[in-house]
This record gives sequence, C-alpha cells and structure tokens, in this order.
Amino acid sequence: MPRFSKTLTQIAFVAAASLSSMVMMQASTASAQTPGSSYFMAELAAPVEKTTKIIQGVVWQCEGTVCTGSKATSRPINACTRLARKMGDVTAFTTRSEAMASDELATCNAKG
Repeated sequence: MPRFSKTLTQIAFVAAASLSSMVMMQASTASAQTPGSSYFMAELAAPVEKTTKIIQGVVWQCEGTVCTGSKATSRPINACTRLARKMGDVTAFTTRSEAMASDELATCNAKG
C-alpha cells in the first residue's frame, strides 16, 4: 500500500503543477486581450491581418496597422525591435502613455 500512496501523491503533485501553469498562462493571455490593459502599443508602417504572436514574452495582438502588447520584462526598445523584426517597420511606439523618441524609433527599425 505505501507504494500506491506514493504514486498517487506524485500524480497529484504533477496534476497540481500542470493546472497552475495552465491558469497562469491563461491569465497572462487574458490580460493581454482585455481592452485598455495593453502595456505596449505600436503603429506599423504596413497593415497586417489580425494575428496574435508571442515574441520574447510579450503577447502581441495586431490588426491593420495597430499592435498592442502585454507587459513583460523587456525594455521598450527591445520589445519594439523584436516586433519590427516579425511584423515590419514601426512608425510609433508607446509604453503605457509615454511615446518613444524618434531616435529610439529609428534604432528600433534599424535593428529590425
């Protein structure tokens, strides 16, 4: 019986860990989908089809020329650069309500 009990404990632990991971992932994705909860906002030079991409921990939702992204540990210039690499040139980039300076925006697109 002790062997069976140990196996059940291990199964319960794995199930709890899996459930916890799924809940956390779903919560982070849901927060990115909630209107007004975006941390990053970018305007692209060329329109794209409606898409959701996860780029280095940032959940980006793009449609037309507008992309919104969830908060992550990325610095704004890094988030912008990675977005430019995947989605094309960025013409405007804001973090919450702070717009990226034009020289930083040029750097963002140059690395893209």
